Amino acid sequence: MVTREALRQRLRQVLHLQETPHRTALAFAIGVFIAFAPHYLFHTASVVFCAWMFRLNYMAVFLGSLINNPWTLIPILASSLYTGLFLLGKSSTITIKWNQLTMENLFDMLAPYLLPFLVGSCTLATLCSILAYPLMRWTVTRYRNLTHHGHSGTRS
Repeated sequence: MVTREALRQRLRQVLHLQETPHRTALAFAIGVFIAFAPHYLFHTASVVFCAWMFRLNYMAVFLGSLINNPWTLIPILASSLYTGLFLLGKSSTITIKWNQLTMENLFDMLAPYLLPFLVGSCTLATLCSILAYPLMRWTVTRYRNLTHHGHSGTRS
């Protein structure tokens, strides 16, 4: 028979709740990096691989990667492209004629934007993951301090 305590222990193992705030924040930051990385269609595989390879908190990596979701996909793609165009000193005017885009000319029309997109997405991945680490570490530390010491309802 499965007991409630056995389920709690298993959940703690899966969530790596015994890990330090550093490792939890690092796992989250890696997830954020994956969210902005240009290898679309492989983000989930990257989450699983990184969590397994480096024995990281899977849920923290996964939650970090969820920054890229259906509601944020277009802003992330656009900011990646425009960041790359800016960093490479190229015009930010996009000259794609969407109504003329076909499978035959897809590569030719999008090729000029490939390098700027790669540069921009890698830059944003790095910057956002660097920002995510201290924010998550502070959050985890604060949460653990509040739950460990008990929250009396007063603020300091």
